[in-house]
Amino acid sequence: MNICNAGRIMVLLGLLALFGMGQAMAAEREYWVAAEKVTWNYAPSGKNLIKPDDGLGVWGKTLTYPKYRYFGYKDGRYKERLVQPEWAGILGPQLRAEVGDTLKVHFLNKTDRALSMHPHGVFYDKKSEGADAASTGAGIGAAVPPGKSFTYTWVVDEASGPGPTDPSSIVWLYHSHVMEEEEANLGLVGAIIVTRQGVARSTRDPSPNDVDQEFITLFMIFNEENGEESGMKHTINGRIFGNLKGYDTGIGKRVRWHVVALGNETDNHTVHWHAQTVLDHGRRTDVVEVLPASMTSVDMVPRSPGNWLLHCHVDDHMMAGMSTRWNVAPAK
Repeated sequence: MNICNAGRIMVLLGLLALFGMGQAMAAEREYWVAAEKVTWNYAPSGKNLIKPDDGLGVWGKTLTYPKYRYFGYKDGRYKERLVQPEWAGILGPQLRAEVGDTLKVHFLNKTDRALSMHPHGVFYDKKSEGADAASTGAGIGAAVPPGKSFTYTWVVDEASGPGPTDPSSIVWLYHSHVMEEEEANLGLVGAIIVTRQGVARSTRDPSPNDVDQEFITLFMIFNEENGEESGMKHTINGRIFGNLKGYDTGIGKRVRWHVVALGNETDNHTVHWHAQTVLDHGRRTDVVEVLPASMTSVDMVPRSPGNWLLHCHVDDHMMAGMSTRWNVAPAK
């Protein structure tokens, strides 16, 4: 064998090895999700935890309502629910992937109406769109009947992942899309987090290795009483007046906030963190603007200990309870 041929073989073997490594890094990630009917309390404490002397006002007349939620399960037996962080509130389970992965989402409808799971951002064929039931090829996945199940296949290709100026992970929404104008308001909302290829913590854990914590915040006004003011619940992850808890971090932590919104024309929100700035795609700010179906991811490193406000800066929304707190522990 001459030197030229040997060189070509070595190059070919190297390319095959790199291709094999790329194939090995791609994973098929399975999730089991059920839609279930529940009773939801917008303020479990029964109190205004932001301004106790003001009370809950008209928004406290009724706090519990029937809702529909997505729940994550350990496997296809749907016996053992996955534990959600306290701050997740009404949100469905987080679906995580690294660019190059495929998501297999097994959906069981345990409710009394046809529902679906429609994702933003990821790649899918017509059967896995989770919407547009009247369209040719949509199939059962567009409207899963009560008691039935369907497996969605969503490919996390390069166009699903962070762009050149994005942080190392970004957020996409998923929600039911049979009667889409109703179902987000019912509570059927969750998030998909996609990590840039090569930045995942491990093969089993696709969360990014360059941050310590990731939080998700859904800013949304739930309409519970056909437009009556008492039923317009101005929430962060489904809680009002500081009743959302669990946003706990510490000085010097690398924290990523995934900020999303859904709802109606009144869901124009200006998300503000007290005592801290965030880096929003290269722009330094402490207020991030979101509209219905907006999704953005911003980074911070807390520098001031305390129990700080996080709220929408629209005056009417603040007054109606769209506020909570995030806690920064001092350095040890």
